[in-house]
Amino acid sequence: LGLDPDRIVVAGDSAGGTLAAMVAQTVRHEPHPPCLQWLIYPATDMAGDTPSHRSCGNGFLLTEADMKWFRMHYLNGDGEIDDPRASPLRAVDLGGVAPALVFTAGFDPLRDEGRAYAERLQASGVKTIHREFETLIHGFIGMRGAVHAAARAMDDMVAGLRHDGRAAAVDEGHTSLPPRPPLQHRLPLRSVQRGRLVRSAVHAGPRVLPV
Repeated sequence: LGLDPDRIVVAGDSAGGTLAAMVAQTVRHEPHPPCLQWLIYPATDMAGDTPSHRSCGNGFLLTEADMKWFRMHYLNGDGEIDDPRASPLRAVDLGGVAPALVFTAGFDPLRDEGRAYAERLQASGVKTIHREFETLIHGFIGMRGAVHAAARAMDDMVAGLRHDGRAAAVDEGHTSLPPRPPLQHRLPLRSVQRGRLVRSAVHAGPRVLPV
């Protein structure tokens, strides 16, 4: 693919955020771990017992019933809830994983576990930036065309990715990053939200592989 293996970002939203976090944990000691993890309202604890699951479990698109359905089809049984491959928050050690950008939504059942994961990363010495979009709900990256606040949030997240992705690459010793191209040569950044493709203009920088 012609990628620089030291400048790969793992990214995902919701269950994709779970997978991205799990990948970052799994490959942390490999020769070329990701330089950044970009987690958008990630599901990090399959127990689903945080206050936000109760306060935002109905009326905000993603429901408590939805989460139970997902859990029933994702796990073989409740005994797997503690497996960090399903619940990255429950990993014993988070030290050494890639720096993280963690974004949460204020009216999202997954809000509290996303916050908790960002706090665990910071406590483990991982460079982590957490931002919460207080007025938005789960799945907002697929609402850019209809909700102005969602469009602004996506633009802010892409700007953060561009800035912190380049900073992470420099931290890893890539001091000769290519200069930013002129506006007409910007590349489309693509994010997958339940089969829908969302595009946002972004300067060429670390390659993003959505999961």
